[in-house]
Formats: sequence, structure tokens, C-alpha cells
Amino acid sequence: MYNLKGLMAGLMLGAAIWQAEAVQAKPLDYYLQKGVSYDQSVLKPGEIIGHDIGDQPIRHDLMVRYIEELAANSDRMKAETIGYSHEGRPILFITITSPENHARLDEIKANHLLRTDPKTADQANDDMPVVTWLNYGVHGAEASGMDAAVPTLYHLAAAQGERVENELDNSVILITAIFNPDGHSRRAAWVTQYGSDVLATDPNHEVHNQFWPGARTNHYWFDLNRQWLLQTQPESQAWLAKWHEWKPQVSGDFHEMGPNSTYYFHPGVPTRKYPMIPAKGRELLYEIAGYHVNWLDDEGKLYFSEEGFDNYYIGKGSTYPQVNGSLGILFEAGAQMGIARESDQGLKTYSENVQNHVGTSYSTIQGAVAMREKLHDYQREFFKSGADLAKSDKVKGYVFRAPEDHTRMDIFLDFLSRHKVKAYRVNGSVKAGGGSYGGDSYIVPMDQANYRMAKALFNKITEFPDKVFYDVSGWTMPAAFGLDYAEVTGSIKGKLGDAVTSTGFVAKTPDTSDYAYMFRWSDYYAPKVVNALLQEGVMARVNKEPVRVKTTKGVVAFERGAIIVQKHLQTVSAGRIDRLVQMLAAENNIQVHAVTSGRTLDAGADLGGRNTVSDLKAPKPLLVTGPGVNPYDAGEVWHLLDHRMNMPVTLVRNERLGRVNLDDYTHVILVGGNSRMVPANMKDRVKDWARSGGTLIAHRQGASWVMNNILPKKKAEKASPSAPVQRLKYSQKGQKDAEHVIGGAVFKSELDITHPMAFGFVRDHVATNRNTSIKLRVPSDPYAQVAVYTDAPLVSGYASDKRIKELKGSPMMTAERFGRGTIVLFADNPNFRATYYGSEKLFLNAIFFSSAFNRSFADDEEAAVEAHSH
Repeated sequence: MYNLKGLMAGLMLGAAIWQAEAVQAKPLDYYLQKGVSYDQSVLKPGEIIGHDIGDQPIRHDLMVRYIEELAANSDRMKAETIGYSHEGRPILFITITSPENHARLDEIKANHLLRTDPKTADQANDDMPVVTWLNYGVHGAEASGMDAAVPTLYHLAAAQGERVENELDNSVILITAIFNPDGHSRRAAWVTQYGSDVLATDPNHEVHNQFWPGARTNHYWFDLNRQWLLQTQPESQAWLAKWHEWKPQVSGDFHEMGPNSTYYFHPGVPTRKYPMIPAKGRELLYEIAGYHVNWLDDEGKLYFSEEGFDNYYIGKGSTYPQVNGSLGILFEAGAQMGIARESDQGLKTYSENVQNHVGTSYSTIQGAVAMREKLHDYQREFFKSGADLAKSDKVKGYVFRAPEDHTRMDIFLDFLSRHKVKAYRVNGSVKAGGGSYGGDSYIVPMDQANYRMAKALFNKITEFPDKVFYDVSGWTMPAAFGLDYAEVTGSIKGKLGDAVTSTGFVAKTPDTSDYAYMFRWSDYYAPKVVNALLQEGVMARVNKEPVRVKTTKGVVAFERGAIIVQKHLQTVSAGRIDRLVQMLAAENNIQVHAVTSGRTLDAGADLGGRNTVSDLKAPKPLLVTGPGVNPYDAGEVWHLLDHRMNMPVTLVRNERLGRVNLDDYTHVILVGGNSRMVPANMKDRVKDWARSGGTLIAHRQGASWVMNNILPKKKAEKASPSAPVQRLKYSQKGQKDAEHVIGGAVFKSELDITHPMAFGFVRDHVATNRNTSIKLRVPSDPYAQVAVYTDAPLVSGYASDKRIKELKGSPMMTAERFGRGTIVLFADNPNFRATYYGSEKLFLNAIFFSSAFNRSFADDEEAAVEAHSH
């Protein structure tokens, strides 16, 4: 009879031994190319990092030290620091080529860049190296993409033989390591913190489930793989400058995806490609994919390359290069958070993920060298054909202006410059869009070297053959910035003035005033200045009507929302106020005016008015964070208030909310997320706090929570008879499921610019990014609809006719009094990716002006009597 207990014990022991052997960290040779000899005198990673690759994520500081020492002792490499993360960690950029090429690197670069201008493209010598870019670690949680840089660099420094010599002679390899140091450091610390002597392969183990917000994002919880276009973070600004310095012909981008997937590489879904990307680009992506296939087949690995991922949103690291004349290639390994993890396909190991990325790094370099002449031709033709497209484009340029806010215009002009899109002052005037754009306007002509990128930034696309999107489907940038802009279809000959990268505006030092100072709320940094004054104990007021006032420089007209800093009734000394105002005006380039009289030149609105002026209070906002809260949405609020406006904001995890005294805060902010974002037992506390005078600001799913839990319930509408269930083919599922999903589109709303929540706007419309079907209900207060979607709200991107019909004419933003407090709701995220500078102002208004308006008394006689009794 069999000894069943002994047999089972033996099997378990054997499985444990097999597992230990399978997941143990691999020696360096595991990651290197077969059949290649290596110079053993070259510094090995283990000598610096202290462990084998794959044993644990490499600490960022040790990776930096290893790369710097490796490069310092190699005649094939040069390392430099190109920028720093929010937390002060360096981002390294390494240039690798043969010693002979290093000696003539400037010549190689200059010749290479000739191809990127149609006027000089034919002058380039094609007997030159191909330029290959590899970037690692844009998502901190996807650590194999970071660690793969180390054996790749070791190979390029130490490999010997004819093949590697040929690759170095015929290519300049540019490696950025790592893109997201702060996120990676969070991930490495978590895995180390929960590391075990016995490897934890159970997916439920804490090592595989990092606490909110995880490590994918940077310090302020931004997804840096959406930053190639948006450029609001220091990490992306550093690497994009270097990318455009070289304009590489192949760009590899290394990631991880879901744990139950195999291995992915571009070309991606055939039907989902941004139209500005030439068909030839996809053909070449398919060709270079053959080199990855050869390596993966030799290793017997599973992979896929034409499903799941697309090339539509141009702000990703694999798609941005494609609209700039490069082949952008996405690589994705099946993730596991720790060192080894059980999956539907068996045990997934960290070391194999690293090996996969190292192997495809090699195949990318090899493929680029083999396709060198084709890539030279493609880059040349990309820019030359752009010139032909510009000539046939009915749009000859785009004009834009924002005279009310020079700072926002400066940011936009700098944004264009980062993308190598040329802008000019308008010479004379240009008629477009039913208006005339004069000397305060700027123009981006389509006839320029980077035509495709210029078109992509301004274009509006609303028709799509494929309705499935990996990311947003619309991003018309002048709309996001809140600019007044239009297409120019007539001739722009003679209309281009000086090329510009900024407005050149410099605020004049304000005169000292014995009475008051005033400045416009439309200035981008006006909230920052007001907050600084309020935090210093200086009283400030907001003017709610347009006025003309006497100043030391004559009569000045102000729109609604102008800020008044009077000398009367202050507890801060007059001299201190003078110094603060002058310092803040200079630091933020805001024009402050010295007012000489409180009497305005307009009837019914003096600076000491009771109804036309409101006092401002120093805000003390609380932002709810934690599980159930969308970390991107929360990070955008944190970044706006803390980093841009220098305002204190208290971050509180929802699980701790019950232990916090809400009365200590003026505002509570709820962003997108799910039903867990606010504990169920907090509903009554939040409601009582708001009724007692607090301001509740919520957007997206946060707004839904407020409507469902705080605001009075409306009577349910009678349900209509349900339609019979339709029978559909399963092959249509992807497209049908996405048919009524709003694919991150740009929507337009009409603004009531007389409402305090819209102060600072001089045009009665605003653009927002919409990626949900959430619909705000119409408040009973007839004055509470601050922004309402227009009858044709879709500016660019995908939204079905059904969704447009449902949403048109509905509120995008509402603001209503709630007891002594205020509730401000947004259907969309006004701070989306720190790029919607227009709608961002609405959010800041909700912070500063939430008490500057009254409820409607039209249908509330009791409230009207109470209000007029004071």
C-alpha cells in the first residue's frame, strides 16, 4: 500500500525546490546575448548594487551610481544628468556609440537633423549612423522596464566581436534611465519592505498589492506616459528636450501590463492609428517587429503584437515619436509586483520580465542598424511630405489670443516651443472665425517643418472608423488652454511677424498707494497672490461688478472679479502691505494698480460696497484621498494648489476621515473614483458640516456621490418599458461596447461670466475633458448653472450621437448655497492632467469665491425675509 502522506510530502518538497530554482535571481549571463564574449574588466552591476538582477528592484541611487561609473570608464558611453524629479532625484541620459563616432558626435547630429527640415532634407549624407532611443521606467510600478536598462548598458559597454562593433559604428544609441525615479523608488521600497525569505508568489500577498496610490505615477500622481504631449512635469520636460535635440529614428518604450498577459510589442491594432501618422510608418513598425519575433521565437516565448494597444493618442511614449518622424515601439511584459507571482499561465518571474525587455532592447538596436537606410529615407520623406500636406491643407494657419492673461499665453507659447512648433506675432490683422485678430494675437502657420505636430495640436477630429481608444480621443490644445482661437483659411502672406516663444510681457512695479491696490482675477497667478496675502493676514476683497477706478496712472477699467487690497481696516501695517504687494506682483508678473479713490466712475458700485464687493477668507482645503479615489484626479488637485498656487492643502485618506474635525477646514474636495471614496458613516457629518458653512467641491464620480448622498433627492421618473434584448455577434463586442463610451473628448460649455464662479473669464465659453457619461441634475436655484453644455458640445474626440443628445444643454458646473455653506459640482474634471488652464480657473473660483454669491430668494420667502433683515 502506498504511503500517501509521504508521497504528498515528497511532491510538495519537489514543487518547493522547483519553485525556488525557477524564481531565484539569475546571474548576469542570463540577460546577455548568447554566443557573445564580454570584456570581464568592465564593471558588473552586482559590484555596485550588491545583488543579482531580478533578486529585487534596483534602488535608484545605486542604479545612478552604477551607470555613472560604467560610463566614466567606457570610451563607448557618455552619461549626463538632464533633469530632476519633483523629489530631487536625477534623470540620467546616456549616449552610446563607437569611440570614433563619439569624436564626431556633433557632426553626426547636425547631419542627422538636416533630414527633419524639408528645406535641407536632401542635403543629408545617408552614410551615417541611425539614431535609436530607448527609454525605461516611465511607470514606477513597472520596475522590470527600469532594471532592464542595467544589463543593456553593460552589454553595450562590454560586448566584444564584429556584430557589436558594427552596431556601435552604425548607430547612436540614446538611453534614458530612468524616466520616473520617484515612482520607481516607491515601488522598490514596497517590494523590499514586504520581501520574504520564502518568496511570496500568492497574488494576495501584500508584496503584490501596493497601497494607494501605488507606484505607477510620479510624486504628484501624474501618469508620465501621458506627458510626452502635455509637458506639465519636470521629468517629461527634461526628456522631451533631449528627444528633440536628437530626433531619433526609432524609439523604444518599455512597460508592464496585466499579470495574465504574455509579452507585447508594436505595431498595434491596425485600425487605431492617428491620421497624421503615415501608412509607411506602420509598414516599418511591422518590419522591425520581425527582429523581436526572431529573438522571442528562439527563446520559445509567447507574445502578441496587433491587439490591445493602439497608436492614436499622440501623448504616449510610443505614439508621440510616430507623429514626429520616428518609429515608436511599445513593449509590455506581463507584470507581477513582487519577485515572482502565480498567474493564469503559471509562475511569472521578475527576472524573466527583465530578460524579455533586455532581449527586445537588443533586437531594437539590431533592427534599426539593419534598416538604417530605410529609416533615413523614411525620416526625410516624413518631413518633405509634411510640406506637401501643408500646401494642400485648406487651413493655412491657426490664430489665437488671450490678452486678459499673458501668463497663460506665455505657458502656451512655451508649450509650442517644446514641441518645435513655430509661432509668430500677427503682423497687422487676420480675419478668421468671424472675428479679427490683431496685434495681441499669435499665429501658427501650417507651412512649417513640423507640420504634422502643429496640425495635431490644433486639429479637431470627431469622426472615427474605430470607436475603441486606449486613451483620450481629443486634445485640441488651444481649447484646453482657454484661448480665443480660429482656423485661418485665407492667405497669411505678410501676416507673420516676429517668431516668438513668449509674450515678452513684464509687469511694471506698482506705485505705492495710500488708499488701495487692485489687480485682475483673469491673471493666471492671481489666486496665488491672493492666497499669499490672505495667509499673511492681509484683508482682500473681490469686486463683483465691472468698474472704472482712478489710479496713479489714470483711469483703469476692471472686469468682474477684480481683487481689492485696501489700506483701511487692516491689521497688517501699511508698509508691510506695500512690500508684500510689490514682491508678489514681481514674482508672479502681475500688473497691480495703485488706486487713489474708493469712488468708482460707475453708478452703484464703490470699492467699499456692501452687495457689490465681498470679503475673502484664507482657504484651508481638505482633499480626500485613499482607496476608491482616483489618484490621477487627486494628484491634479494637489499639484494645482500646492505646486502651482503655493497653497496649503491637507491630504486625508478616507479611512481616517472620521477622526478628523471637519470644522477645521473651509473646503472639502471630492474627485473621481468609486463608491468607496467616502466612508458610509460620513454622509451625515459631511452634510452637517456643509450646512454649517463649509464648501463642498466635487467632480466626476465625486459629484455623483454628492448628488446621491448630500443634496435632496428628486422624485424618481417613471420607468419606461424595457426594449427587447438584442442579439449581436460576439465579434462585434469590442466596437459595440465602446459605441456609447465617451472617449476622452473635448466638450464646450457656455458660461455665465456674471456669476462669481466664473470670474476671470472674458469669453462666455470654456472647454473641458469629458470621459464619463455622468450628468449633473438641474438645480432648483435658477442662478446655479454656472456652465452648461452647448447644443453642439463636442469640440474634438469621440462621443456618440446618443451621448451628445443626452448631455447637450445640461449643466457642466453648478454652484448652490446649502444652508450656510456651498456645494459646487463639476460633471467633468476641471484640472484634467494639469493642462486645462481654462477650466482650472473655475476650480480655483470654487476655492476663493464660494461665499461670494447668494442663494435665489425667488421661491423662498422665508430666506428672503431673513436675508433682508441683516
